[in-house]
Amino acid sequence: MQLDLNLLTVLDALLEEGSVMGAAERLHLSSPAVSRTLGRLRAVTGDDILVRTGHTMVPTPYAVAVREDVHRLVRQARAVLQPARELNLAELDRTFTIQCHDALAASVIPVLAVRLQDRAPGVRLRVLAEHSADTDDLRHGRVDVELGGARPQQPEFRAEVLGRDHLEVAMRRGHPAAGGLDLRTFAEHPHVLVSRRGRLTAPIDEALAAEGLRRRVIASVATLATALQLAERSNALVTCAAVLGRPLIDAFGLITRPLPAKAEAAEICATWHQRFDSDPAHAWLREQIREALEEIIAGH
Repeated sequence: MQLDLNLLTVLDALLEEGSVMGAAERLHLSSPAVSRTLGRLRAVTGDDILVRTGHTMVPTPYAVAVREDVHRLVRQARAVLQPARELNLAELDRTFTIQCHDALAASVIPVLAVRLQDRAPGVRLRVLAEHSADTDDLRHGRVDVELGGARPQQPEFRAEVLGRDHLEVAMRRGHPAAGGLDLRTFAEHPHVLVSRRGRLTAPIDEALAAEGLRRRVIASVATLATALQLAERSNALVTCAAVLGRPLIDAFGLITRPLPAKAEAAEICATWHQRFDSDPAHAWLREQIREALEEIIAGH
């Protein structure tokens, strides 16, 4: 059966107003249009719906019996087609999943978690580590937001640059290069790279090659924490983000020196799937991530 759900809207108005004219005024329609719809309702239901008694119209027993059901269905339909856009943080009950590397997890997540709990105590965070290869987790909704340096290429994803972080060189206290680094000194010492894909080179190697220099990479590891642990126990140098890496750098008792080469500041991006563009809760989460990062950068 092909049903026109607009019939329910007119039926609800007729039962509430008790007249064709009243229903027409309520719906901003003409009386003839509502009369025609009443005729269709009578044909569909096999009931008169409203019958004339003197100068007024009264509902039939069927109409009285379905009045509350009709009103409820119309309210539910409006709620579906006109969803509320105002977010009630006190009642928000949701789990958000964020995927990021360990430097972001150590620096941003503690600030973000406190912000969320202060503002929306019913919200929970799941923080996942980066994968060594690309996955479909973001596309299929298993991850709400990815934080990192890469911008998506596919049009179904959205990205926002939240900030930028310059690079520094981390080393142990008492390191031979603690007094200062030039490009040659930088190249003379061993290096540990941080790469989720296990890369053994980075843009700094191009600057070294331009000066006829080449560094020795002794390891490529997936997390900054592992790289800094190696630096703590050896003369290895680790090039890392200055602000985001600070909590881990301090945790291992390391010091930093400026990178002895020009390098673009690393972008910090938030990436999400377009399905969340109009989701007020997701937009609020992204706002909280942005403000948490701004707070960290300002504090640094």
